[in-house]
Amino acid sequence: MNPEPSAVLFDLDGTLIDTAPDFVRCLNELRLSHNLEALPDAFIRRSVSNGARAMIRIGFGLEQDQPGYTELHTAFLDLYEAGVAIETRLFPGMESILAALESRNIPWGIVTNKPNRFAAPLIDALGLADRCSTLICPDHVTHRKPHPEALLMACNEISALPELAIYVGDHERDIEAGRNAGMHTIAVRYGYIEEPETVDLWQADQVADTVDHLAKLLQ
Repeated sequence: MNPEPSAVLFDLDGTLIDTAPDFVRCLNELRLSHNLEALPDAFIRRSVSNGARAMIRIGFGLEQDQPGYTELHTAFLDLYEAGVAIETRLFPGMESILAALESRNIPWGIVTNKPNRFAAPLIDALGLADRCSTLICPDHVTHRKPHPEALLMACNEISALPELAIYVGDHERDIEAGRNAGMHTIAVRYGYIEEPETVDLWQADQVADTVDHLAKLLQ
């Protein structure tokens, strides 16, 4: 791999940004409004990377085709949109990683399965919009990850060669998408990993156990 990557692209939830606190808050608010007890943070946290569908599944035991699902899904998204960055922050240590990339003139961006409706206001609220070289959401492409379309679009937007770029993610589909795009992949074990944890089976080029470990790999 080239010592200086052409770009470093990050998944959003569970990789670059710790969005779990607001997912936890919204799901438990919704449960309480239906006279259900709050669920433990850790139980919700590990499913955050799978989005609102997973929240309704673990919060109410409902799948998409079941009665009541659509109303709960809509209510959850409305709650989340109203407070997308109340408790959400960059993972501790991630600011240093971004600053280091910027100091080396390496563009960084975000490729996420999070809709632009939530992703764009979130990175703006965290003061990242002017620093992020590209933000690619499902709204911008025909195929979601693990299809490589979004990653290739991101590279094209910032004139980065995919084969010299890095994609960092906390889900198997992230690593598969990166491989499909011909990129170097780093799986992060600190993210929202479902049980049983199978990160070492994802065929990532490297695995970062912590944000500090990721910083060392990106050096």
